[in-house]
Amino acid sequence: MAPVTTDRPSTPSRTAPSPVPSAAPIRQPARDILVRLQQVTKIYDNGCPALLNVNLQICKGDFLLITGPSGSGKSTLLKLLYGEERATQGEVWVNSVGLTDLRGNSLSKLRRQIGVVFQDYKLIPRRTVSENVALVLWAQGFTRKEVQRRLLPTLKMVGLQEKADCFPEQLSGGEQQRVSIARAVVNTPPILLADEPTGNLDPDNSGQVIKILKKLNSIGITVVVTTHDEQLVKMSEHPVMQIRNGKLFQVNRQSSRETVP
Repeated sequence: MAPVTTDRPSTPSRTAPSPVPSAAPIRQPARDILVRLQQVTKIYDNGCPALLNVNLQICKGDFLLITGPSGSGKSTLLKLLYGEERATQGEVWVNSVGLTDLRGNSLSKLRRQIGVVFQDYKLIPRRTVSENVALVLWAQGFTRKEVQRRLLPTLKMVGLQEKADCFPEQLSGGEQQRVSIARAVVNTPPILLADEPTGNLDPDNSGQVIKILKKLNSIGITVVVTTHDEQLVKMSEHPVMQIRNGKLFQVNRQSSRETVP
């Protein structure tokens, strides 16, 4: 029972009540930035400029398409992200690691966090599908048990579990590209870079590859795809950037995180 008070209620104040403070706006949690390019310029030794003062931020969980004509600098941008090329000026950061002075074991360690898919597949001809995919794990010191645990689910994900014992020459171009994707993600990297992954494929196989990339993105892998396929760009519901004359421009309005010159 509440205590009884004998105090009389005070006379209501004639002063106006203080305004009730409005509720603070709900802040969205900050998203982790996995890739950051700051004022990046790349000029090759022959004096040819590939990228000029490029600024870009890619957050965890993004799916970004980068388009542009052949020779515009799309592949160069991806090479900067996995350390195949060095920026002439500016800063490149991947997963909180600066690549400017990264060399040797430190660079190798970073590359384990980045899956890369190439247009020409880069499979080893005398190795089976399983061997091509498992070699990545063996090279990184995974145990036999862990290799086996990862291998079959990865092949199932790309629809090639029935082709595990085939050699690359026994596969179609689309199947070879799917092996390339499996190899790139079998160690579950947080970032996947795909350089013109549909460039050598017909529309049906291209669709399968993009479907797999979207599935990977849905489970948390950040995906960056370069392409010159205008149809793919028009159909995309994801952010699209374009490299033109060495600079990066926003094509659609799906994302506001990229800095445009």
